[in-house]
Amino acid sequence: MLEQYETALYEWIDDIVAKGNEDALFASGYLQGHFAVAISQLEIETEQNFSALNEKMHVCMTLAKQELADADYALVDSAWKQLSDRLAP
Repeated sequence: MLEQYETALYEWIDDIVAKGNEDALFASGYLQGHFAVAISQLEIETEQNFSALNEKMHVCMTLAKQELADADYALVDSAWKQLSDRLAP
């Protein structure tokens, strides 16, 4: 399951690199780092479904809200919504 999520992430990033602007590239790069952390945490847990990933990403997005300026957070939040739409069952 986790490999499917990673594959979807890389396909999504490839689309952004091909078509995106600087804001989209920033948001996807930032999100990729948090996504990698979430996936690595799920590797040692028994629940590895979308719900568990979404929960981990919610924690990451809370951290992002504290780290980023409002405009940058809005970009990252939008990017996560786009990616999660691809991942959701």
